[in-house]
Amino acid sequence: MRRFSIAVVAAVTLGTALSSVPAHAGGGNGGRGLAHCTAGTCHFDVPPGTYDVRVTLGGPTASGTSVSGETRRSLLPETAVPAGERVTRSFTVNVRTPEGEPTGPAGTPGLDLRIGGSAPALAGIEVKRALPRALGSARAGGTPIARQIFLVGDSTVCDQPGDPYSGWGQQLPQYLRAGVSVANYADSGESTVSYLGNPQLWATVRPLIRPGDLVLVQLAHNDKTTDEATYRANLETLVAGVRERGGQPVLVTPIVRRWFSPDGTLNNGTALLVNGLGVDHPAVIRSVAAARGVPLIDLTAKTKALVESLGVEGSKALYLTNEARDNTHTSVRGATAYAALVRDELVTRHLVPKGKVRVG
Repeated sequence: MRRFSIAVVAAVTLGTALSSVPAHAGGGNGGRGLAHCTAGTCHFDVPPGTYDVRVTLGGPTASGTSVSGETRRSLLPETAVPAGERVTRSFTVNVRTPEGEPTGPAGTPGLDLRIGGSAPALAGIEVKRALPRALGSARAGGTPIARQIFLVGDSTVCDQPGDPYSGWGQQLPQYLRAGVSVANYADSGESTVSYLGNPQLWATVRPLIRPGDLVLVQLAHNDKTTDEATYRANLETLVAGVRERGGQPVLVTPIVRRWFSPDGTLNNGTALLVNGLGVDHPAVIRSVAAARGVPLIDLTAKTKALVESLGVEGSKALYLTNEARDNTHTSVRGATAYAALVRDELVTRHLVPKGKVRVG
């Protein structure tokens, strides 16, 4: 049975807990720490922006606490704390409208956090607006943003609104420490053609990119009728648009479909995203990355190796094979595993400092 406690629990001690761990919303007086939390949920009435969150975890008994927020984003993995001890953890979160998929519903204004885990115990919480890098050395009150990671993608990446679906971009924030935020602008059903053409998508994302921001692009699953010349040109347009804003584009090959060949491998066009016109999407992405000097995360190769290593039965848990006969979209478990692969590649390719990621 799951239990939720706000430690220190007794009403007479709540004021002490708040005074030791004050909260601020956007630098004003909107935040009041635990006063904004009830029944496992914390709400901060803040405008869209990027915020640093610092939580104090632990209580009189052993606890295990995780934090999610907004549209089911995993922000902090379960953290075990021995009885009677306290630990602090920090992360940076992007608050936007719509809060989930760009073409989806607006969601709830402000920042909503959910306290979960096997035995949750929240002892304090602090929310502050994260300062732009240019202001970080000149003003107190926020952590300068080391880098914002924008995600441009499809349903395999996006903040999925409901169980059992989850995109890897939805799980990536839990692997990042304070100072790096994820702005997930992936959207279900999008191809390179539709993403560039919809004013809610690329035309919205591009002006938000600041110098030094990362922009990860994974679009392929829905380019089923896009010819190679158009697909290549669209990728190059996205790369150029990021660079014009001073950002760092990163091309990501698509996650595989769980579609096994008789020999137990994924060596077939369905699994490896070759469309009906014979366009090998991962190959084109690799080619554009090499030609344009763009960092490449070969998620096709990484996910292929993982799925094949688990085999026909073991790999079902990564996808929604049993739940929906869906071998394209991932479960929370699969999305979390694939987000870990992205995290590792970000570090390996020196795109995010090792000290800014969580392992395990």
